[in-house]
Amino acid sequence: MNIVNESGKRKCATAHVTIKKGNGKVYINNIPLEIYTPLLSREKIMEPLLLIGSKRNEMDIHVNVKGGGVSGQASAIRTAISRGLIAYLDDPSIQDIIKGYNRYLLVNDTRRKLPKLPNGRGARSKRQKSYR
Repeated sequence: MNIVNESGKRKCATAHVTIKKGNGKVYINNIPLEIYTPLLSREKIMEPLLLIGSKRNEMDIHVNVKGGGVSGQASAIRTAISRGLIAYLDDPSIQDIIKGYNRYLLVNDTRRKLPKLPNGRGARSKRQKSYR
């Protein structure tokens, strides 16, 4: 039996995916993808599944995701699913399709938040001076 484990990261979110033979069910933290909220995150997660077409009905996908916010988790999940699909299906044409659609489906996004600096409320803002 062919089972694939992959992971994806975005900001502070980390997603671990397990893909095995099945009938096309997708679960995220034991919640079916069909009722996963918010809708924008669900559509973002569906992107790699829509790219492979009817082949998605041959496998079950289970995802565990921790950390970060809603958007970071969705990006981590879709990266993990894309990597898992390439490893599970072992077809170079699928990798070309996914890479042609969006590079960040296969590569972790390394951008991080800037730290807060002195004399300000955040990373870029500074206290204003008044000379009058």
